[in-house]
Amino acid sequence: MGEVWIRTLGNGLVRADRVTEISSTRGSLHENQGFSLKVIVDGKGHVLIDDGDLQGSLPERLEYARHMEDALLLAIDEARGNEASIVISYEPERERWSAAPVSVLTGILPEVV
Repeated sequence: MGEVWIRTLGNGLVRADRVTEISSTRGSLHENQGFSLKVIVDGKGHVLIDDGDLQGSLPERLEYARHMEDALLLAIDEARGNEASIVISYEPERERWSAAPVSVLTGILPEVV
């Protein structure tokens, strides 16, 4: 089985099996809009989403963030079933998580026999 990696906001990668917590907060710069989502690995936070544009009340924004947490967990679970190593990334323009094999992202395609 391949490994599952999660792409951070700064284009870093963290291993999904090392994530100990997923948390959401209101937007760091705006109290009345936005949210951020991060994972904790080895006691260090890694931001995955920092959306300062999401409107609505704080409870509405945090509910949306919880929805994004659940979607991330589902993407991780689905990726674990693959033989290839997978990278999960957030697509802000589509507001969803996507998964792609590492070989496709690096341009290294498996040999055709």
